[in-house]
Amino acid sequence: MPPSSAGDPASRAAFLRAEIERHNHAYYVLDAPTIPDAEYDRLFRELQEIEATHPDLRTADSPTQRIGGAPLPEFRQVRHAVPMLSLNNAFSAEETEAFDRRCREGLGKENIDYACEPKYDGLAITLRYEQGVFVQGATRGDGFTGEDVTHNLRTVRNIPLRLTGNDVPDVLEVRGEVLMLRRDFERLNEHQRERGEKEFANPRNAAAGSLRQLDPRITARRPLRFFAYGVGELSAVSPAPTFHSEMMEKLAGWGFPVAKERDGVRGLAGLLDYYERIGADRRKLPYDIDGVVYKVDRIADQEMLGFVSRAPRFAIAHKFPAEEALTTVEAIDVQVGRTGAITPVARLAPVFVGGVTVTNATLHNEDEVRRKDVRVGDTVIVRRAGDVIPEVVAVVPERRPILAAEFVMPKLCPVCDSAIEKPEDEAIARCTGGLFCPAQRKQALLHFASRRAMDIEGLGEKLVDQLIDNAIVKTPADLYKLGLLALANLERMAEKSASNLLAAIEKSRQTTLARFIFALGIRNVGEATAKDLARHFGVLDKLMVADLAALQQVPDVGPVVAASIARFFAEHHNVEVIEQLRAAGVHWPEGEPAAVATSAISGKTFVLTGTLPILTREAAKELIEKRGGKVAASVSKKTDYVVAGTEAGSKLAKAQELGVTILDESQFMELLEQ
Repeated sequence: MPPSSAGDPASRAAFLRAEIERHNHAYYVLDAPTIPDAEYDRLFRELQEIEATHPDLRTADSPTQRIGGAPLPEFRQVRHAVPMLSLNNAFSAEETEAFDRRCREGLGKENIDYACEPKYDGLAITLRYEQGVFVQGATRGDGFTGEDVTHNLRTVRNIPLRLTGNDVPDVLEVRGEVLMLRRDFERLNEHQRERGEKEFANPRNAAAGSLRQLDPRITARRPLRFFAYGVGELSAVSPAPTFHSEMMEKLAGWGFPVAKERDGVRGLAGLLDYYERIGADRRKLPYDIDGVVYKVDRIADQEMLGFVSRAPRFAIAHKFPAEEALTTVEAIDVQVGRTGAITPVARLAPVFVGGVTVTNATLHNEDEVRRKDVRVGDTVIVRRAGDVIPEVVAVVPERRPILAAEFVMPKLCPVCDSAIEKPEDEAIARCTGGLFCPAQRKQALLHFASRRAMDIEGLGEKLVDQLIDNAIVKTPADLYKLGLLALANLERMAEKSASNLLAAIEKSRQTTLARFIFALGIRNVGEATAKDLARHFGVLDKLMVADLAALQQVPDVGPVVAASIARFFAEHHNVEVIEQLRAAGVHWPEGEPAAVATSAISGKTFVLTGTLPILTREAAKELIEKRGGKVAASVSKKTDYVVAGTEAGSKLAKAQELGVTILDESQFMELLEQ
């Protein structure tokens, strides 16, 4: 166990110094943080408090006396002309009030004007310009000496290589942050997955790892961005800026990107209002931030307030509630989604993160559990961003107990006891009890009643919610047992609406085999495949007992679709609901498999676009399918014909580009007659 600060301050301080330096090395040097920022801040603040209470324990090599970590030996070292100091942090309105009070007392003023800006979550760098030309770029390093990453920074496209404007200083060092936009980060990880390479944990790690590549060609392929937030060394500028906000305007004029969200405010009320405004819009920003920065705006006042050993007195970072935190995994269960997807969920020791107490976090799927090696008993990093479901980011392996238990995917659905199956080519396991499983009832019922399935007009989402939540309907078969009284008692369901719905349900008893197959909601079976199955088998019972080989005799039914169909009918719960539907009077014409008419379009693929003079798209589609053709949604090299009406758009252009035969309605009708 780590030494307690209450028992022995000297031992605790030594432990904290070693622990913080270890995490500094992992974060700043290896770009592989092992704990969340909030946990690091907690350790740092504890050490600060011990040293404040026991000044004799403050040592020259304490992490509180310097910034960051040592530069990598692979890069040439750069001595900063002006140290790159970090900021002290505020975590509450009270600490922000204390900052404002110190500034007012230090300057002898009743009110102070502040410059405010978002606190980027990236990698701090400095850019040096001489005679307006970019000559050197470096990382923060330990605050006094950084790593020369000039060649890599030249590949960051929004860093100007030459400054614009007529008042460019002879020497300018610009301080700012290299980061990665969220959309670019998602794209990068998608490429990593496609290549079978390791994904990045977050945009900050991706940016830091990209900038510190020994090969600048790798950096050039990464979508890095730069935002400026201040200056270091600066030769004479005319006119000299009086305020930090003026300096930021000059940087923008010289060609540097700066935060659009920066603002000037007055006094404590202005600071707290800015914090709330940026916090409310945080998820709308294109990049990650973990707080806001307040700076005394007048540069002369900044100089008067000066610095402490590692940070300026005139600025502070007001952090948002932690979005990552440490906790332990107490159990790993599974949840069943509306479509039957089985999601492993970590049950956690309660932890406050992102402004709320979190007790559950998603593990996405079984493959992710294995990749991250999450076990019951593990200490894990949990992330919560905005309204996004909390997730387990990583395990802290050094804290794993000896008896930590591995996750085992259950064989049966925890909700309905149907079989759980995971196709070889899919990452997600699924419950096979689609029509029966209570977790899937709402989704199954909405699909069953949809216009292209059983076409039960009036059975929308809000009504389905009431029917399921009040246990009036459990499976689609229960729809055909509904009475006027049960419906009329539902919220916003008048007698006339109830009568109309019952009439629509009654009408749906007479359907077609293709519609009924589609209504079952079999995974990978869309409307077109349902029609193919109905034509091929003619009788539902033949389809229900067909093996994989027989199913693959159906046009466009391959191994994946065949397996989905076989799994669905192998689940006895689904078969039971189908029998209940038949018993309730749902019926359709059955017979021998329909013979597909031999025509000029048999086996051909059509795309319909625009408005035809006479035929509707549905009518044109039906004519094509009756003659053995197929209608696709998009144009590709496999498309044989595009039938174009008025106001045809991108599909027509794509067909022209690929050289696909284009027909108007009259030409289409002529082709059908061949």
